[in-house]
Amino acid sequence: MHFVFAIVMLIASYAITALTAKKPANTDAKPSHLQDFSFPQHDEGTPQPVVFGEVWTSDWMVLYYGNLKSEAIRTSSKSGKK
Repeated sequence: MHFVFAIVMLIASYAITALTAKKPANTDAKPSHLQDFSFPQHDEGTPQPVVFGEVWTSDWMVLYYGNLKSEAIRTSSKSGKK
């Protein structure tokens, strides 16, 4: 009998949580694309400084801003905890 009471309470608490949860403000949001970002880049032919070590420069430019593809996160059985 206690088992049935626990199941009923579980269902009731789930229903209360689902009914009182906040709804997302923007339900038609889409993921960002690379064209949505603005990266400052110089024109072709602009001299590129070669820096050895760590230094501060007054002028900067973006030569490469990374591979911005998304990939699903996967886990392998070999990387699990012992």
